[in-house]
Amino acid sequence: MSAYQIVLFFHGTLGALALGSFWIAALARKGSRPHKLAGKVYVLVMVGVLVPAIPLAVRVLEKSAVFGAFFFYLLLITGTAVWEGWFAVRNKRDFARYAGPGFKRIAWANIVGGAVIFGLGLAKLQPILLGFSMVGVLGGRGMLRLAKTGPAHSRWWMGEHLGAMLGCGVATHIAFLQIGLPKLLPMLAGPVMQTTAWLGPLAVAALARVWLGRKYLPAAQSKTLAQTA
Repeated sequence: MSAYQIVLFFHGTLGALALGSFWIAALARKGSRPHKLAGKVYVLVMVGVLVPAIPLAVRVLEKSAVFGAFFFYLLLITGTAVWEGWFAVRNKRDFARYAGPGFKRIAWANIVGGAVIFGLGLAKLQPILLGFSMVGVLGGRGMLRLAKTGPAHSRWWMGEHLGAMLGCGVATHIAFLQIGLPKLLPMLAGPVMQTTAWLGPLAVAALARVWLGRKYLPAAQSKTLAQTA
């Protein structure tokens, strides 16, 4: 086994663990012990997934500058979601600490990264790149707006946590649909499945964000989530 194959195997194994722990946390009652435990496992596993993904991204960059840049961008927006999902809960009583200078730097990194991917998407006429570019641009803009205006209510951290975990879920399910499912069911592989695997989780996450917002957040915040989803 080469070093690359070992990293790839490690990355894939952690990805499977991430998918399982995501759904345990998602289906468990919010705030319950199983939800908290599965959520902690999911975050730790996602960190483990992102670390070996860096050399994989370098490998992709060596073969294609466009898709290498896209791979690094995916690491950025996924890492942002992991960070937000964890620290929003950890700092739910200290918004100033949560939305400090580091928060703003991450926001700008997402905006710049999204703008770069948007430019590449236009140059290559790639709808997937164009669609995903908006995640960084709109997400970063929302982060800066939140840091400037402050929280609208005391459950601001729940809104941040829900949005971030759904973002992580998008990354987890794209990886499964792109890599895991075609290996299990080879007949599903093809261009249609590839496009669905990239854009489908985004659409489902947008709908889930609205539904969860209405269920767990004050009415005003739910309306905001519906407008930005």
